[in-house]
Amino acid sequence: MNPIRDVSRSSSVRERLLIVCPGRGTYNAAEWGTLGRHAGGCDWLARFDGQRREADLPSLTELDGEIPFRQSLHGRGEHASPLIYACAWADLLAIDRERYEIAAVTGNSMGWYIALAASGALDPDETLQLIGTMGRLMQETLAGGQVIYPWVDEAWRPDWLLRRELLGLIERIHGNEDAELYLSIDLGGMLVFGGNEAGLARLTKALAPRDRFPLRLHQHAAFHTPLQFGVRQTARRQLSAEPFRAPEVPLIDGRGHVWTPWSSDPERLWDYTLGEQLVAPYDFTAAIKVGVREFAPDRIVIPGPGATLGGATAQALIQLGWRGLDSKASFQAQQARDPVLLCMGIPEQRERLVRDTEPMPLDV
Repeated sequence: MNPIRDVSRSSSVRERLLIVCPGRGTYNAAEWGTLGRHAGGCDWLARFDGQRREADLPSLTELDGEIPFRQSLHGRGEHASPLIYACAWADLLAIDRERYEIAAVTGNSMGWYIALAASGALDPDETLQLIGTMGRLMQETLAGGQVIYPWVDEAWRPDWLLRRELLGLIERIHGNEDAELYLSIDLGGMLVFGGNEAGLARLTKALAPRDRFPLRLHQHAAFHTPLQFGVRQTARRQLSAEPFRAPEVPLIDGRGHVWTPWSSDPERLWDYTLGEQLVAPYDFTAAIKVGVREFAPDRIVIPGPGATLGGATAQALIQLGWRGLDSKASFQAQQARDPVLLCMGIPEQRERLVRDTEPMPLDV
């Protein structure tokens, strides 16, 4: 079963959803056990576990329920990425397709790989192979790192001057005294910087302390920067374009480009996934902009695990003025009246999307 496959009921009586798949950093100690609760006993999870064992890796079931959570272990790329994917896949399968129609799919960073599966551009097992390989390659090289810093105020209103100043730091720091620094992800009201140790050290020194920021992301390489050229070359040798196909629903990438079911070249989709996507900035904000303006969803859904992507998505919606949103307060008021953003990592929000009775384990 593919979570985006249509059902016979007329789409006119179903709500339209924009699916936003989560990236790295969304599976932490609080999420330990999520996979077992939502997918225990599923045939697809057994296949995923078998694929892991064949690669001499602990199964996802073991990592999620038997091996006590340790950030040093569970946060590694070859474990964290497949765990996040499996949790998100379980949520996608649980969405009640009698009530909801998936209008388009996108994701943040590693969430792009999950979006490939969610859109039907890759089958679930091939996606696990892709995600596992990329997580392993990133972990083996661990080239550079990432630092995140907000550019919106406490009310989530844009501070465009601060944004320009932060981007100006890249020009000031990069290339000086062996420092490499790049924009990695444009993430709603935050900028994610990627660079080598010299670049990140100079950046951190230049940034004014603000709550917990600047925040260095644990076990994150400098994703979406030229520091990943080595990973890019290795990945293109190890992963072929053969499994890729045109998506079954529109798929929005990290540039805001839409891959449609009727005009997508699978070879080009592979080339982007293992090419530009790895070494150029990922514009999550642009993806959200295209998603809401081009596909007019009734609601935006973020599969689990966790709900950390919810804030960045809300900040992007505020920047767009979507449905009159202009601040954190107006977003919270809208959520209290009729939530337009549903994070499936929050149990009460997940319940709004799933069938009244949890489905029996599915063979997909």
